[in-house]
Amino acid sequence: MENKETTTTTTTTTTNSNNDNNSNKKKSLKIDLHTHILPKNWPNLKEKYGYGGWVSLDHHCPCKAKMMIDGKFFREIDSNCWDPEVRIQELNRDDVDIQVLSTVPVMFGYWAKPQDALDLAQYLNDHIAQVVSENPKRFIGLGSLPMQCTESSIQELRRCVLELGLPGIQIGSNVNGKNLDDPSLFPIFEECEKLGAAVFIHPWEMVGKDRMPQYWLPWLVGMPAETCLAICSMIFGGVFQRLPKLKVCFAHGGGSFPFTIGRIEHGFNARPDLCAVVNPINPREYIGKFWVDSLVHDEEALKFLVNLMGEKNVILGTDYPFPLGELVPGQLIESIKEFGEVTKQNLLGGNALEFLGLDPNKYL
Repeated sequence: MENKETTTTTTTTTTNSNNDNNSNKKKSLKIDLHTHILPKNWPNLKEKYGYGGWVSLDHHCPCKAKMMIDGKFFREIDSNCWDPEVRIQELNRDDVDIQVLSTVPVMFGYWAKPQDALDLAQYLNDHIAQVVSENPKRFIGLGSLPMQCTESSIQELRRCVLELGLPGIQIGSNVNGKNLDDPSLFPIFEECEKLGAAVFIHPWEMVGKDRMPQYWLPWLVGMPAETCLAICSMIFGGVFQRLPKLKVCFAHGGGSFPFTIGRIEHGFNARPDLCAVVNPINPREYIGKFWVDSLVHDEEALKFLVNLMGEKNVILGTDYPFPLGELVPGQLIESIKEFGEVTKQNLLGGNALEFLGLDPNKYL
């Protein structure tokens, strides 16, 4: 997730002034599942919690801020990362109906003391809920959890869904090096299934990052590998087997998983003594039982992805407002001639609503 993107999608009824034949037809909504937001300001967390490692914002000039960690520069962001009005202007510019908002993963705080991570998650979740409440037809929110503490995560998950009205959460691809099949995380997923909460999984703290100090390789190579590791952990570790109604979507087109499923399946068949030690079901059987976003940046890759996963299991996601995202939301989907209108409507908005468990009439 890096610096500048744009977002999309849902379903609405509008008139098309450019096409008289379609003027009374329903316009399919563009919903961008994968966008990030921060508050404009937050307390000095080092002072509040008594130790470092936290992100702060330095608004060093109009409409820009530096994200700093213990005085070290992390990333520069623009006002579209914190200002809902700027976001709405860009949504209108790009013909996007709805953005799904989630925090920037560097804010997860899984490394921190659990009570402090919970406090920060509550602050971020309250902010997202407020932004949604002020613009309920343009934004949908996903909460954050202090995943290093099972009990606190379940507590905050319930608050997100039952009190704040958020339809789901965003979590990282690992929790302090624990893969997503770790037993400490299962009760959280179990509660998500019980509540019908959607789970959007974003790579962070990428595998092998110590060997990738140059060339932006943690984002270019590490993130796809990290996401594949998260998917395989949930498959081989039996999370999907035990929780068949759990709704999960993986960022960045599922990383390298879709393009290595043949190798993964072959390994499962060739060495069940190594691969099938927890879950005896072929990993290919889980294709179509979770979602991925559309952020693959390549026409042939997206066509392959939709063919593999199914047109109901790929969701528009741009990584707005960061530069490694799709800068014109939905442009790739809309450009592919082989995708029919129904397929495009599913990819651009219908699948997001299905994943989030939301009624499209709410956004008409």
